[in-house]
Amino acid sequence: MKRWKPLLSGLLAGMMLFTLTACGQQSQTSEQNQQTDAALSEEAEATGLVQTVAGQVQGTNQNGIFRYLGVPYAQAAERFVPAEKVKPWEGIFEADTYGAISPQGSISGVDGNSDQTGTDNNCQNLNIWTPGAGDGEKRPVMVWLHGGGFSTGSGNEEGYDGENLSRSGDVVVVAVNHRLNVFGHLDLSAYGEKYQYSANVGITDIVDALEWIQDNIEAFGGDPDNVTIFGQSGGGAKVLALMTSPNAKGLFDKGIVQSGATETMGVSFNTQDSSTRLTENILDILGISSENIEELQTVSADELQAAATQALQKTGEELQIPASLGDAYSMDWEPVIDGNFLPTNPVTEDSFASAGADIPLLIGSNLNEWTGFFPADPIEVTDELSNALQTAYPDKDGLTAEQVDTLIRLPMLKIMSHKADQNGAPVYSYVFTYGNSHHGAEIPYVFDRVDGSKEESNLAGQISQAWINFAKTGTPSAQGLPEWEAYTRESGSTMLLDIKSELVRHHDRELISLLAPDYVY
Repeated sequence: MKRWKPLLSGLLAGMMLFTLTACGQQSQTSEQNQQTDAALSEEAEATGLVQTVAGQVQGTNQNGIFRYLGVPYAQAAERFVPAEKVKPWEGIFEADTYGAISPQGSISGVDGNSDQTGTDNNCQNLNIWTPGAGDGEKRPVMVWLHGGGFSTGSGNEEGYDGENLSRSGDVVVVAVNHRLNVFGHLDLSAYGEKYQYSANVGITDIVDALEWIQDNIEAFGGDPDNVTIFGQSGGGAKVLALMTSPNAKGLFDKGIVQSGATETMGVSFNTQDSSTRLTENILDILGISSENIEELQTVSADELQAAATQALQKTGEELQIPASLGDAYSMDWEPVIDGNFLPTNPVTEDSFASAGADIPLLIGSNLNEWTGFFPADPIEVTDELSNALQTAYPDKDGLTAEQVDTLIRLPMLKIMSHKADQNGAPVYSYVFTYGNSHHGAEIPYVFDRVDGSKEESNLAGQISQAWINFAKTGTPSAQGLPEWEAYTRESGSTMLLDIKSELVRHHDRELISLLAPDYVY
């Protein structure tokens, strides 16, 4: 539980409480306000005490980086409706412990984390790491959106600690908690105006966080006019959703998608029809109808999650929706294309979502991704396939076709190609190929949290710096990396991130055509 303490006493408190008592005191008041601002800036620089729109927040100093944990950016008074603004508080908010996270759900019909300790529908909080609070600097802001599809995970995970990234890049790092699964995406729009945005409140939460950043991040040493959103897996799909929503336009300037899409989650999202049918199945399991719809506000989280898991499987089978992972049918929690908050899918028939036209995009995936997690049918080895493997990845001795990911690589190609077709802001492509490059293997390198060999540490320095420079300038770059050219269909320019990184062009075009001959991107 968060701790609060009284306002500082003495001169600072007196300055904070000073008010006008007569017109003749206006000049004195102006001078007093300047002294107050100066005192607050000095206090922030020295102790990490920051003034936000809602009240004062106290951070802690970790090895020269201030961190603020569990800072509320909005508050959800009810389930399935957009959150409200944070009510101002008196005293000082002690941001020294992580806040609540969303109740955890299931992915592709598979039960998720059954431990719901520390979860709450009112989980709208964020974590901040900054090299300087109240110092007047305007640093690039990097907003991390966690993975776990749209069903599990949180911004509180140890691997997402932003201290090293903040220090090495002189940037402000923010990790966002928001509603997930049934709490974030249950489509009740057919049951009254109150629930108009219920299918997407998990994303409206993130929009609220970005609005909070616009209003407050300058006090933490950040630049509200230079905000980059980045995320891995489901977090990358959240970046794509935000690039698609007009409601998020103007709240961020660049996007980074790390292994952030499958064909049915990221390239596209749930349809209104499938989302409506999923809700009908959930209500049927719970014995709730339009007449008593408000009972959803008090159904226990466990009962709601159990009904959701059952209905996701049932609806997926009914509508024959391929699961995002594996070969079965199952529906997943994700945003809904409602024609309003999300007017289109991220990938349109001949382009990319119009709201994202002016947003530079850095996007890529890992060579192996999920290939070691699921049984794979053997692929017949031919001379043509062996030559294509050798051409694409000549330094990967022993690499087999079964180890080359297509589940995520193919959607990445489709997204980046359609984004390039838009002829708007540039798109930059990568494939992370170092070691066992499984799903999520690049995250420690992005956050510069690798505890390994000198070569691995150097690679972490390069990758994190490339991400940082993209946040700063819109172009990824780092000492030791080749010049990173923008991707187009004609160039196929892609950075292979490895101990010795290399810029290649259409390196795996032949390989992809052999592994997925019918795929069109």
